[in-house]
Amino acid sequence: MSGDRSVTHGRRGIEPRKAPLGGVISSNEANVLNHIEATSESLAPRDRESYSMAEQAVTAANSGLVQRMLSVVGAQSLVSSVWGYVDTTIKWCWIPSWLPSWCPTSQIQLQTAEDMMLRCVESPFSKQHVPVSNGNQLWTLTISDERIKDKTPMVLLHGFGGGVGLWAQNLDALSQRRPVFAVDLLGFGQSNRPLFSADAHEAEDQFVESIEQWRAKVGLESMILLGHNLGGFLAVSYSIKYPGRVKHMVLVEPWGFPETPDTVAADRPIPVWIKALGAMFSPFNPLAGLRLVGPLGPTLVQTLRPDFKRKFSSMFADNTVAEYIYHLNVQTPSGETAFKNMTVNYGWAVRPMLPRMDQLQPKIPITIIYGSRSSIDSNSGRTIKDMRPHSRVENITIRGAGHYVYADQPEDFNHRVLEACDEVD
Repeated sequence: MSGDRSVTHGRRGIEPRKAPLGGVISSNEANVLNHIEATSESLAPRDRESYSMAEQAVTAANSGLVQRMLSVVGAQSLVSSVWGYVDTTIKWCWIPSWLPSWCPTSQIQLQTAEDMMLRCVESPFSKQHVPVSNGNQLWTLTISDERIKDKTPMVLLHGFGGGVGLWAQNLDALSQRRPVFAVDLLGFGQSNRPLFSADAHEAEDQFVESIEQWRAKVGLESMILLGHNLGGFLAVSYSIKYPGRVKHMVLVEPWGFPETPDTVAADRPIPVWIKALGAMFSPFNPLAGLRLVGPLGPTLVQTLRPDFKRKFSSMFADNTVAEYIYHLNVQTPSGETAFKNMTVNYGWAVRPMLPRMDQLQPKIPITIIYGSRSSIDSNSGRTIKDMRPHSRVENITIRGAGHYVYADQPEDFNHRVLEACDEVD
């Protein structure tokens, strides 16, 4: 078809040049590309590869589908002019592959930071990638031995921006009575970071299905789900869809339960400047700023969150925790983007969980844990208890703990969780 080829005039004569998705490359663009090809032949292999990448970017942007869409809105000529400028900039301002990344991170550095977080865990553990659908894998830490292998396992689901390493103060205690699996959620930590749907419902389903596929692959018949923050939200969503697989739920400072308030209470008005900042930054991912500051990122984490060092002071005297959190959250945004699409202004859930609690089978017991110093409203826990009069719902408040209850007061937290789950077996 005519849309699948284009004509290029150059020193090699007339040659067909194909563009993806049926795009057509104009003669001017073709001449520029031929000039780039001629120039690149005299370069070193690595620089030639950079030129090749620039050429691929040009051809991809000139897809037939995009051109037809622009024609419909009457913006094709304008965008063509802008693209001409961008096209030239890409070709002449490319970044050589030998330059360091703007953010001083890598997958290897994340793995090293996680190993440092877990170096104080005394129980023998293994770590592996567990395959799920679409070629994705969930990073999994497992602690189990022969004494407890027949007990119902506990599965730990971290919160937004977390990873398996943040359970360092809990793994030894929680694994005394049952196998423990700590999982990096899809799109976070060392799990794969795929493209999530922009639709809140579909993104939530992607998280839930990845957990179910993980469970089937690991071979767990049933489990205790313990989720913090986003992990608590997903634990309930999973339990609604797969109730037969859940023996008990432990929700730790869960996110996303109350509905967005229609009006702001008179005693807690939101300042205009906060509203303005919220509107300005709403198009961006929550952690975009951390990536934007590049090499200043590690220092920024240490400066803005010195509390994390205090939370793990019994294990580390250095910046181990800050470095782990940094490397967790400057990788390719994936789960972070999904979370953003699941929220509305000021962090409320697009699909809040409280209105869906009636879909959860009454036989599933729930333990809800809050920190006494947390800014998270614990009213949701009381509401859940009122909504489930014929089910076991226990609300626990741990004194001296903030949002990261399991790290602020690990001994008390571990004891309460073990006690709550004793009745499972």
